[in-house]
Amino acid sequence: MSKTTKLFAAVSLLFVLTGLLISWNQALFILNFALVSAIMALGVNIQWGYAGLFNTGIMGFAALGGLSVALVSAPPVRESWAAGGSGIVLGLLIGLATLIAGVQVWKRMAKGRARTLTLLAVLLVGFVAFRMVFDPAVSAVEAINPSVTGNLGGLGLPVLLAWPIGGLLAAAAAWAIGKTALGLRSDYLAIATLGIAEIIIAVMKNEDWLGRGVKMMNLSERPWPVPYEVELQKADWFLSLAHGIGADPVTFSSIFVKLVYMVMILAVLASIIWLSERALKSPWGRMMRAIRDNEDAARAMGKDVTARHLQVFILGSALCGVAGAILTSMDGILNPGTYQPLRFTFLIWVMVIVGGSGNNWGAVLGALLIGWLWLIVEALGPQIMGFVTMGLSEGPLKAHLVDSAQHMRLLSLGVILLLVLRFSPRGLIPEK
Repeated sequence: MSKTTKLFAAVSLLFVLTGLLISWNQALFILNFALVSAIMALGVNIQWGYAGLFNTGIMGFAALGGLSVALVSAPPVRESWAAGGSGIVLGLLIGLATLIAGVQVWKRMAKGRARTLTLLAVLLVGFVAFRMVFDPAVSAVEAINPSVTGNLGGLGLPVLLAWPIGGLLAAAAAWAIGKTALGLRSDYLAIATLGIAEIIIAVMKNEDWLGRGVKMMNLSERPWPVPYEVELQKADWFLSLAHGIGADPVTFSSIFVKLVYMVMILAVLASIIWLSERALKSPWGRMMRAIRDNEDAARAMGKDVTARHLQVFILGSALCGVAGAILTSMDGILNPGTYQPLRFTFLIWVMVIVGGSGNNWGAVLGALLIGWLWLIVEALGPQIMGFVTMGLSEGPLKAHLVDSAQHMRLLSLGVILLLVLRFSPRGLIPEK
């Protein structure tokens, strides 16, 4: 049995023990979370492991994937569209036209004072026209029943379409970011992508017309064929199945839904792994690793390093967008406040580092292990701390220790990361 097989068997055992000792509901919840994180980890591995791009904007691309679910599956709000929908669309088109005009001025005019003044004039006129059209329309839309809607809604399409569209939306943002930021040195690229991700989250929080901002947006659709628990509990075939295996229909309905999600996520993950492995072992993959190891030598061989960096940056970001869409579909709610760098950037990077950057199976293993650890410590932390402090008398010290149990996940994550970096610096499954 190979080392990789043993490691995956050990991680699988952790999920089985979670199901046996705690609950299968909890085990499947953690597993689905880890599988979605594995898709993000594969995206980061493509960027860092293949090409050496240090992207810390994972949070922003995942948020765009989540936004795509709201824009695709939510029903359109007719009153909002009638009040200011056309004005918002026109304002966005004016803004886009202004940017295109500015780019054309910069490209076509000779360098000098005339070009600078013309560019400033175009941007100023376009900005004023944009605000004059856009602001009144936004105010009109957000005034329509703000406690329930206050936004334009979506297209009312099946939510399953949002998964690839989330990838396309993240890919489009990655293209725009890459055209401006990929020329930066690696540390500056990390700062730029983190800043842009924060900008994306800030826009989602403050533009209520788009996705209700911090008011959160409840999504009524689920991907086909994932049913609702309440519907299952009324179905005769499901009740017969639950009684046949001696399970409580309410608990089993939740487990059944998670199993269906697990199968769908596994199908997406398996497709991505298959394509990633083929790409890594192809001439394209060897070229990307050559660029990663020595950009100057790759340029000397006639390779367009910037174009290849942009290509791999878009591919990795698209996977993060797909994962973000899947996660929002499972949660059934879009809340921009939940997109935090710790969860959607740092944690994914730890998964890639622990698993082994440059190795697709290592990224998946790291996601399963760290994803399990991240959630199991949250669930067991208060119990463990209660057992540790059992002999202490009631007082401020014991109260402080029990209240600090939630921080055990950070402590355990740091310990695991340090141990792996000490004894296996290239990850549990290093790149060959």
